[in-house]
Amino acid sequence: MKELNVNISGSAELIADKSNLAVNVGSGSLEVFATPMMAMLMEKAACNALSSYLENDETTVGTELNIKHISATPEGMKVTATATVTAVNGREISFKVEASDEAGIIGTGEHKRFVVFGEKFTEKTKSKLN
Repeated sequence: MKELNVNISGSAELIADKSNLAVNVGSGSLEVFATPMMAMLMEKAACNALSSYLENDETTVGTELNIKHISATPEGMKVTATATVTAVNGREISFKVEASDEAGIIGTGEHKRFVVFGEKFTEKTKSKLN
């Protein structure tokens, strides 16, 4: 892994559509952008922040996510998540995460990812089947 510093950031965005509404992903009964989809977008932003720093078979896995979903987003609005590195402790990377729609902030929180080697990690995971 290339050297990481705090304040490196990444983003990810999508449009709130039928496929990511609470009523359709099983996280509620309303036609609003779903909390699990906001969490996914925050993790994607963190992955995007790190993508140019990983080498060879390195990838990251999410290990902790502590978020608040503070405002609902209707279908049709763009949602953008940002993730900013706040600490690097060996292979553990901490982020401040935030999500906004076109009207303002909809979610905030903290996220941690851990750098792993993809093939080794996958083999270890699949060994659970034996």
